[in-house]
Amino acid sequence: MTQTAAGFADTGRLNAPPKLENGTMRIVALGGLGEIGRNMAVFELNGKLLIVDCGVLFPEEYQPGVDLILPDISYIHDRLEDIVAVVLTHGHEDHIGAVPYLLRLKADIPLVGSQLTLALVEAKLQEHKIRPFTLTVREGDVEQFGPFECEFAAVNHSIPDALAVLIRTEAGSVLHTGDFKMDQLPLDGRITDLRAFARFGEEGVDLFMPDSTNADVPGFTTAEKEIGPVLQGIFGRAKRRIIVASFSSHVHRVQQVLDAAHMHGRKVAFVGRSMVRNMQIAEKLGYLHVPANILVDLKHVDRLPDEQVVLMSTGSQGEPMAALSRMANGDHKIQVNEGDTVILASSLIPGNENAVFRVINGLIRLGADVVHKGNAKVHVSGHASAGELLYCYNILKPKNVMPVHGETRHLAANGKLAVESGIDPKRVLLCEDGSVIDLKDGNARLVGQVDCGFIYVDGSNVGSITDDDLKDRRTLGEEGFISVISVVNRQTGTIVSGPDIHARGVAEDDSVFDEIKPKIAQALEEAVTNNPDHTAHQLQQVVRRTIGTWVARKLRRRPMIVPVVLEV
Repeated sequence: MTQTAAGFADTGRLNAPPKLENGTMRIVALGGLGEIGRNMAVFELNGKLLIVDCGVLFPEEYQPGVDLILPDISYIHDRLEDIVAVVLTHGHEDHIGAVPYLLRLKADIPLVGSQLTLALVEAKLQEHKIRPFTLTVREGDVEQFGPFECEFAAVNHSIPDALAVLIRTEAGSVLHTGDFKMDQLPLDGRITDLRAFARFGEEGVDLFMPDSTNADVPGFTTAEKEIGPVLQGIFGRAKRRIIVASFSSHVHRVQQVLDAAHMHGRKVAFVGRSMVRNMQIAEKLGYLHVPANILVDLKHVDRLPDEQVVLMSTGSQGEPMAALSRMANGDHKIQVNEGDTVILASSLIPGNENAVFRVINGLIRLGADVVHKGNAKVHVSGHASAGELLYCYNILKPKNVMPVHGETRHLAANGKLAVESGIDPKRVLLCEDGSVIDLKDGNARLVGQVDCGFIYVDGSNVGSITDDDLKDRRTLGEEGFISVISVVNRQTGTIVSGPDIHARGVAEDDSVFDEIKPKIAQALEEAVTNNPDHTAHQLQQVVRRTIGTWVARKLRRRPMIVPVVLEV
């Protein structure tokens, strides 16, 4: 089946993929298509598997209680011995966060990535008591993993040391960009290597898998260096403490905060376990340059005057347990006071808008001056906009294109750019999680679909929480809970006790249920009298229907109802 840029395939009509022939490479997207997160692609050739990225997706409001969402690895669960390597393009959580859960199943799967990427992964794995087998690579390196030859190229992103990977095989070559942009004046001087891209294009790229996150944004992504002067201006005007929230892996942004603090005579304390850990790693490896005597321990911040303090914090996405959210709620040891300046130096990940605005409202209510992307240039994206993607298409001239990393609208916009650059629409594959693509002789085809659901991490539970469980949680949170306890005498057909009704989150006073209690008792007595063989479960269903109908009509609610019928 061929997919064009005109629209997405109706994957509901796709069957399981056919048996893979030798010499054909199969690509299976297990995450990252139709969402911002849990990026994972599996490449299969001659019985061996190569994985590119293994990330997590962060839950949205309609997934209460969920900590993380993992790629669905059921497709490869029984083939872990066939995995020759996991290539990690960079160190963001949506590309490395699920690695510990994969290595729980087989700890010696080789991990391949740049120095910083592997350092961040190893620190994460240490918390899971896993010692991985790793191979550090850098731009220009070529490594062989089974039937896959991988060449790595430098790309610029919002975290240092990001890499694109060209996968050469007998079936054809695939260029996977990871996340990237083409900042021509990056803080670390490491630009996206367009010379390598041009060389790949001359060699011939059979399938191009480009980052799509900013494909619907015209022009070019703003340079990171433009953030520094804005931060310095804000620091110069601030009269009291400054709190800056960013991703815990955004080394470039932290560098700019350190530089601005140094310029204005302030000390910096890191807030949040992941922020402290990641910045220690970045400094140790030379990616973060810390001015002398600028860092202070969070425990000693109260000894300093407010006008000398900068707090570098996690929580820019409104995560409930992150430091900034807890500050906004007043349940963090750092108290936000009147006149403090809070800077949200990050973009909004789609789906997090409401959570972030709640945090902003809470901070303003406490008297803080909140600066964010909407009212100041305190963040630039780490992803290539449409103009940069067009450059890549024109340099590479790929035979086939499969946009990755983005929501449906991003993938579609990227596919449209490919067609505008001259690529045959029949060779642009717009896919979703679970799509299966076969590549052979320069031709890529969508050949089927595999199951690819959400795997939820809830505390120590992995995969045991289902969508039905989440539906129950949403019902409890939004509609409330009612329990009805009744005791019946089956021989006499009478109600011995009850019905006793207890409710939470449904009505202000349980006395509102006095009206329905006689009707429940009558329905139970009739059920027992008319059919003495009714089981306890059937009697409970009678109670559920009776009170459920009444609550829906009378109170306009659909709460969770738990009926209990005991017999004497």
